[in-house]
Amino acid sequence: MKSRTCFVCQTCGAQESKWLGRCPGCDAWNSFVEERVGPAPSDDEARLGLTSTEGARLYADVEMAQMDRLSLGINELDRVLGGGAVPGSLVLLGGEPGIGKSTLLLQAAARVAAVSGPVLYCSGEESEHQIKVRGERLGIGQAPLFLFAETCLERILEEIARRQPALIVIDSVQTVFSPKLQSAPGSIGQIREAATQLLFSAKSHHIPTFLVGHVTKDGALAGPKTLEHIVDTVLYFEGERYQSHRIVRAVKNRYGAVSELGVFEMTDGGLRPVPNPSQLFLAERSAGAPGSAVLCCVEGSRPILVEVQALVSTSTYGTARRTASGIDQHRLGLLLAVLEKRVGLNVSGDDVFVNIAGGMNVNEPAADLGIVAAVASSVRNRPIDASTAVFGEVGLAGEVRGISQAALRVREAAQLGFRRCVVPAANHEKLDIEDFETIPVRAVDEALDVLIA
Repeated sequence: MKSRTCFVCQTCGAQESKWLGRCPGCDAWNSFVEERVGPAPSDDEARLGLTSTEGARLYADVEMAQMDRLSLGINELDRVLGGGAVPGSLVLLGGEPGIGKSTLLLQAAARVAAVSGPVLYCSGEESEHQIKVRGERLGIGQAPLFLFAETCLERILEEIARRQPALIVIDSVQTVFSPKLQSAPGSIGQIREAATQLLFSAKSHHIPTFLVGHVTKDGALAGPKTLEHIVDTVLYFEGERYQSHRIVRAVKNRYGAVSELGVFEMTDGGLRPVPNPSQLFLAERSAGAPGSAVLCCVEGSRPILVEVQALVSTSTYGTARRTASGIDQHRLGLLLAVLEKRVGLNVSGDDVFVNIAGGMNVNEPAADLGIVAAVASSVRNRPIDASTAVFGEVGLAGEVRGISQAALRVREAAQLGFRRCVVPAANHEKLDIEDFETIPVRAVDEALDVLIA
């Protein structure tokens, strides 16, 4: 059977016999790329997957395997993974170009090599000499770290079988290709094939494997959506280009908590873990300034205190502007409508700017009360007490709803020196911290009376 050509959507993987401007499967525009499809492999050439020679086994007969997690030597990264890398797991780390993905994994690889055994670092984007230059800057010593500049999937698998390393890093999965497929490297077929074969290798050899993934201009991981389904853990490496700190966030984790957060600071010697992110985000906070409120938020299992800044000014244009950085802009519009309807705070003709200081992104509903407090403080030009923190969800009727993990948030505020916290009344009964005042509120106007009366 001769090979044929077809057009494959690089977003969802749909195949068509001719080029289409818009994909009927995912509605993406200009996503079809011509690829050559080879004949199906014969039975002798067929690739083997995770097959078992014993066949299916009864659930009760399967013994629990005691597998110790592999510490990567970086506390923040271990925290995001749930306590370290699970043997045989496949982890995908994605992020913007230049954010520090390769630097972070090279640091982790060197520390694992120094403690647990040899590590294989495969790079399809840099040569061994280029990695060596970066490693000298990071202070990597004489650890058994093997560098392998290769993009051929079969050669990488052979090297894995020969070395049997304690950890594998593939930088990046978009550069790996298999000559068995006639499509170009980075295409949807090549990415799926590389990820699948590396998954089989990780599971069969019980070696934790890290894949570096590129992102699109929209911020999503490049390649098919099945790539995120194949891997065990998906981590996003985030951070503003002009900020020194970086954030690793888990959006999928089969062996740990989802939405767990790790914070790093970019220095000349590489990425340095930040054990207390709250101090980092509140370090330059100006006390006594109107429009500033301290919010107690939770990312995964970690409480973090951030500063919510708001600026309300008279609009010089016909339509008032609503600008939000670090929060959902639609959520801001909803909260401004609640302020106007339920509290009588008229901001319809004013420009409203809201920012989470430090480049942090906060998406949980508990941020509502902090946003409302900062906006009201700016409108009335009255500062909020510098020793007060807030959290709570705001409903459309102006009520303040209870949220989860309230005790964890209050303890974090008390440890950082805050003396009181405005909390939803539904959470107040479960809060009892010595030398710390918790003020229960049931409505937005009640909360504003306490904060900026």
